Amino acid sequence: MRELSERTSEFTDSVIRRMTRIANRYGAVNLSQGFPDFDPPKAMTDRLAQVAGEGPHQYALTWGAQNFREALADKYEHFSGIKVDPDSEIVVTCGSTEAMMAAMMSVVNPGDKVVIFSPFYENYGADTILSGAQPIYVPLVPPAFDFDAELLEDAFRQGAKALILCNPSNPCGKVFTYDELKIIADLAIKYDAYVITDEVYEHIVYAPNKHIYMASLPGMRERTIVCNSLSKTYSITGWRLGYVIANPQVIDRVKKVHDF
Repeated sequence: MRELSERTSEFTDSVIRRMTRIANRYGAVNLSQGFPDFDPPKAMTDRLAQVAGEGPHQYALTWGAQNFREALADKYEHFSGIKVDPDSEIVVTCGSTEAMMAAMMSVVNPGDKVVIFSPFYENYGADTILSGAQPIYVPLVPPAFDFDAELLEDAFRQGAKALILCNPSNPCGKVFTYDELKIIADLAIKYDAYVITDEVYEHIVYAPNKHIYMASLPGMRERTIVCNSLSKTYSITGWRLGYVIANPQVIDRVKKVHDF
């Protein structure tokens, strides 16, 4: 038989999902995946029951139902202060997992380099490799999981095309401060790189921490690609409702990836 792809030999199957399967098999307490410990809002489950009976049940627009994209645009503006066009700057995806993969495939070419803070959510490394890019890891140092600005700039100097920022951080729980985000933003602007954000934990933040949207920083509106979902906020991880928010040029590419 012919050899299989080299890309898929460079990483394993999902370790956290493997841990879930083992925990389920033995009835163990599962601390591997991000399952919220609260029920979805009743208004959402009531509406789901209504739609199950009444429909619609056929294809929506490929990049998401109009009313859903409009609601996402309203939500994003409410919390971030940034107004986005639901038609040209939002794509609905199969969870934030697809959002991240579609974002990566829309901006990187084979051989490009992507900066990833470590430790990191396992998908980022695999997504980078599957996109044909090369990861550059920059450590977050405990106990506060700070990063060294000089090491980060060294990574950008290697020609990084993008940086993946999980904020609030999975698995560290770190919430990046404005000053830290400003360092990242300044380097992204200086080296003309994209920042791809994973913001699925935006509303699971405890005082005195506050989630700050990278796209709200000066000069970052056009070069930030937001990956997010409803999974954690509303405890509906099985519904697979994710989305990408970015400038129209990037979203045009995301739509193409998502289409196929």
